[in-house]
Amino acid sequence: MLSDHLKNNIRFLDEVDSWEDSIKLAAEPLLHKGCITPKYIDDMIRNVNVNGPYIVIVPGIAMPHAKNEDGVINTGLSLLKLKNPVLFPEGKEVNILIVLAAEDSTGHLDLISDLSSILIDEDVMDQFKNCGNEEEFIHIIKLVE
Repeated sequence: MLSDHLKNNIRFLDEVDSWEDSIKLAAEPLLHKGCITPKYIDDMIRNVNVNGPYIVIVPGIAMPHAKNEDGVINTGLSLLKLKNPVLFPEGKEVNILIVLAAEDSTGHLDLISDLSSILIDEDVMDQFKNCGNEEEFIHIIKLVE
């Protein structure tokens, strides 16, 4: 399931100018596919400005999100991997952003469960951090699904 949502939604960049740009760029695949509106991106950025970098869920990984009524059309997931980390508020460095857009309050729980399995596995996380293309990411995800 996780691999299906991420297919064709993974981007690789060397660096970005700001954490705000990282969220925008990470969300672009979902925007282009019509899963979210520009308002959803604005609200993800606003959430960090208001609440701090709570979206940095483990060192090096952020999961930007907002409320589904803030512009989610269809549940989706996208990922941005940066070669050079971007600095979030409070000095938190991030190399991987996983954007979650949930159509309703329960439909994304399976995705969160699958992501949790990956995030707690240090070997998988090391593989993630060394991935160089989408095929490698998808392959790793399918091994743990």
